[in-house]
Amino acid sequence: MQIKYLDGKRFYRGLLAGGKALIRNQTYLNKINVFPVADSDTGINLAMTMKAILESSRISISIKETLRNVADSALNGARGNSGIIFAQYLHGLSRELPESGVLTVKNFAHSAHKAVSHLYDSIMNPVEGTMITVIREWAENLVEQSGKTSDFFHVITDSLTAARKSLQETPRKLKVLADAGVVDAGACGFVTFLEGVVEYIQSGSLKETAVLPGFPEETELTEGHTIAPDEYRYCAEAVMGNLSVPLQKVKDSISGLGDSLILAGGLEKLHIHIHTNEPEKLFDKLFRLGEIISSKVDDMLRQYQISHDRKYPIGIVTDTACDLPLELLDKYQISRIPFGINFGSRLYLDKLTISPDRFYHMLKYGKVHPVSSQPPPVTVKNHLEFAATHYEHIIAVHISDKLSGICQTSSVLIDKMEEGKASVINSRHLSVSEGLVTLRIARAIEAGAGFSQIVQDSGRWIADTRIYTDINTLKYMVRGGRVKPLAGMVASILNLKPIVSLDSEGKAIAWGKSLSRKRNMAKILRQIKSELDSKTLWEYAIVHADAEERALKYGEALTALTGKKPVYIMSLSPVVGVHNGVGTVGIGVSYD
Repeated sequence: MQIKYLDGKRFYRGLLAGGKALIRNQTYLNKINVFPVADSDTGINLAMTMKAILESSRISISIKETLRNVADSALNGARGNSGIIFAQYLHGLSRELPESGVLTVKNFAHSAHKAVSHLYDSIMNPVEGTMITVIREWAENLVEQSGKTSDFFHVITDSLTAARKSLQETPRKLKVLADAGVVDAGACGFVTFLEGVVEYIQSGSLKETAVLPGFPEETELTEGHTIAPDEYRYCAEAVMGNLSVPLQKVKDSISGLGDSLILAGGLEKLHIHIHTNEPEKLFDKLFRLGEIISSKVDDMLRQYQISHDRKYPIGIVTDTACDLPLELLDKYQISRIPFGINFGSRLYLDKLTISPDRFYHMLKYGKVHPVSSQPPPVTVKNHLEFAATHYEHIIAVHISDKLSGICQTSSVLIDKMEEGKASVINSRHLSVSEGLVTLRIARAIEAGAGFSQIVQDSGRWIADTRIYTDINTLKYMVRGGRVKPLAGMVASILNLKPIVSLDSEGKAIAWGKSLSRKRNMAKILRQIKSELDSKTLWEYAIVHADAEERALKYGEALTALTGKKPVYIMSLSPVVGVHNGVGTVGIGVSYD
């Protein structure tokens, strides 16, 4: 067999074969993931990067045009350190290829070698013994082999041997790998990709095959593999377009906010990756530098806990409309899926790239009223599948299906899982009452209750939970289209202060109104007192939209009434505050 040239179609078929190999072996890559953080997502990240490439790329007879399309898709869809490194290498290769319609061995080898410099330039602190080392040594071998033959078949197969050798040497170059007794996961992913390409060249078939040779079913990892993220908690990514400053300016602006900084692409489209504790500050800076096309923030600590240090056999996934303080989310290792919030052209991730303090300041003084959006299905899918991989069972608790479609999205995805593996709980609540339902499920898991029993009992817990929302003004509901302008104007003239609640189906209802906030508080306290005549209090909690003083007054009054302090007082989620507005206080009460 001889292959004297590559064109766009041949290149894409090889890419397809390598991508399928990566996707097939993602579980093993997740398992050996150590560097830079042991968060068990290298396989997922590379698989999703490849899926983005294979689903979005356009094929041309010209290999350069095809590779440009591939690189663009990769920059859009890349995830994690390894995915962005792979995307940047493709981007560099697309720039170094000659303009000719077909490619010879010598041209390909030299272009692949030149593209390595783009890779190293994109990384703030390149670390040897990782994916970049294997790519570099593979490219060097390509150049060496191209001087001996003009046949792609021999060059690619021989260079795979060099890449495998480089992979096996990664633990000698990076101590954390040696301590864990593994090779680098990203580097292994690149070799897996090459193995898929060679397998295709040898067989001539793109059919689905089993896991590639060299992947042991069981890999025992040493204690070195179980080190939790300690310095930076979040993995933040952004795809930017139309940058108004040079790339060095971008680097200088954000390099002090974390580590593992990678900038892949160029001024027209740039994919940024960084580990940070300040995603809000990061995105504030990025918004000043250009247009953010898409963004993602992963909680690496939670990923580590789920994959290496889980407390319970049942995991909980919720959404950011659920108001629970971070200390309780951490205690019960609860994952949360962020809603989107748009202020004009700026897209924020609820509670991740915008804090409640920042949100309510913008809501109060900004000229543009924000719009909320539910998480994309792919984001929901990623959270659910990651949890399902590591827990015996998972429970997804979501905002009322009468208020958002995320509950339906989760239901569709969970229906495709193994029967009895997972369940979706339509909380029929939001904010503080959704938080209490979720907390109740978490405590049941902590107490050792079984999956089926919890799912069964959740219906009663939901029915025994109430929410009373003391609204300061209707103007935010008018701005957001929830209340007609005329009704808002009348309420303003009469100084009416509405109280909003939810009915048994989870629909928003006007529960009451008063001529003052003081009367609203009295009305809500009377209602809770009357409920306590026939019910036993389990827990209650309070949330507020930039109204901490009023929330504390509710807390004092309810402590006096119930003899029990609130389980928490916290800021109202921005995605809920979009509609309820500044000054709102919400009280959630759950009964036994």
